[in-house]
Amino acid sequence: MSARLLDSRLLSPIAVLVLWELGSRLGLIPTLIMPAPSALVGTFGDLLFSGRLIEHLLVSLHRAGLGLLIGVSFGTVLALIAGLSRRGEAATDPLMQVLRALPFLGVIPLFILWFGIGELTKVALIALATKTPIYLTLYGGIRGVDAKLVEASETLGLNRLELIWHVILPGALPSFFVGLRYALGISLLALVAVEQINANSGIGYLINEARDFMKTDVIMVCLLIYSVLGLLTDAFVRLLERHALAWRPLMPSLRAA
Repeated sequence: MSARLLDSRLLSPIAVLVLWELGSRLGLIPTLIMPAPSALVGTFGDLLFSGRLIEHLLVSLHRAGLGLLIGVSFGTVLALIAGLSRRGEAATDPLMQVLRALPFLGVIPLFILWFGIGELTKVALIALATKTPIYLTLYGGIRGVDAKLVEASETLGLNRLELIWHVILPGALPSFFVGLRYALGISLLALVAVEQINANSGIGYLINEARDFMKTDVIMVCLLIYSVLGLLTDAFVRLLERHALAWRPLMPSLRAA
């Protein structure tokens, strides 16, 4: 992306921020409902320098990271079982489709009855939400490997394990990274939901506390933090993808960008 194009893409967000700030200073936008950007910056600074933001952010990252790790591991193993074997597909795919159809918010009361309102419930719900995208994309990637490529590899004398390791898994790796990006986004969405369950720490706790004291600026800062986390984690996965898939040729249009 050229610098000129990047600058042009920044124009509209900057214009919105300027109009927002002007509207707040002129009294056109009630500060109780929509604090000015300058007020949000001040609130962010207060939370940061007081240490509360880092403390609660680390708790939220631990919850999301642990749930994501469990969910991605579970989804990856089941995708390999279903994608590499017809019998494995018959055994696991119907169960995964049933779990996929369960509404995430609908199972929260059940998880609370099973596991209580502690950390286990929060982590388990994030894991439940993140296992589906990684399973679906990796399973589809394994089954989408070019059959002619598989036949050519068998002709060259590769046994089943070599075929899986050198042909099928590398061919499915792009799909895995797509699923990982989806799972990261869903882990943050699930984090927002689970931190409403009697949390006494985390970014969601800050939001609930700010709601009780009608601190709109704190709520908006916390929501912006969720958004920034999503952008940063997605950028991290894209960086991993670029290095892991360095062998994959770029399209001519991307090569020229």
